[in-house]
Amino acid sequence: MNKGSFKFGTFKGVFIPSVLSILGVIMYLRLPWIVGEAGLLGTLSIILIAHVISVTTGLSISSLATDKKVEKGGSYYIISRSLGLPIGGTLGLAFFVGLSFSVSLYLIGFSEVFLSALGFEVTKDAIRLTGVMALLFVTILTFISTNLALKTQILIFLVLILSLVSIFFGQHHYQPTQPLLRFASESYTWIALFAIFFPAVTGFGAGVSMSGDLRNPKKSIPIGTMAAIFAGLIIYAGLSIFLSYNVDREFLRYDPAVLLNISLNAPIVIAGIWAATLSSALGSILGAPRILQ
Repeated sequence: MNKGSFKFGTFKGVFIPSVLSILGVIMYLRLPWIVGEAGLLGTLSIILIAHVISVTTGLSISSLATDKKVEKGGSYYIISRSLGLPIGGTLGLAFFVGLSFSVSLYLIGFSEVFLSALGFEVTKDAIRLTGVMALLFVTILTFISTNLALKTQILIFLVLILSLVSIFFGQHHYQPTQPLLRFASESYTWIALFAIFFPAVTGFGAGVSMSGDLRNPKKSIPIGTMAAIFAGLIIYAGLSIFLSYNVDREFLRYDPAVLLNISLNAPIVIAGIWAATLSSALGSILGAPRILQ
């Protein structure tokens, strides 16, 4: 069989891993709280500035990817062939460590929602046990087949879209008396909220890390990366506008399950949270070893 038949295209190899890493635990569990704290104007400023950083970074990666031959190693390979092996190696190790530790962020979010949905007490030990089992599951999935892992991510993407539809078309009684435009009284500072949100926009590196598995990296990396970044920008901004006009501030600030309570179908949203967090962990597990290798 031709080796190229095992390679992936733009949608499956770059866009899906990237957009699923972007639309993860922070969108479901932290964005509503940030809207409640910062209001619409503050939240949009956080989202826009965070995406200015991710767009410029994505454009830089796209420029380097189209300028040189891209092989295995993702961001490490691109940087090392442009700025030299010492800098590339240093940044490559940082990318590897960052992706490896980000798995814990996603699995902790998954464990909290999973335990709550099943009625278990959310304790530190329960989160550890659930997280370890989830980690074993996604690790085994990647060992079986990268193709199977990416096919699973397409299914997860569909579940995520259904969960967003359920949120936008839900009927509830939590409407605010007026749109939430400005910061709440006694709120966190803007920079603190920005620091909490910013990891949400860094997930586009998951697609770049798949460079060695792409049929045409020079084409797929720029298109898939930038499409994922802008898709994330539209969804985050749209969800922020929706929440600020349709949900009372107190519910956004103090109810961790606010998205479940306002949705058309809560189980679909729970499935979306599970899917988003597991897929983000899956993307990191797929990417980190490829950079180190």
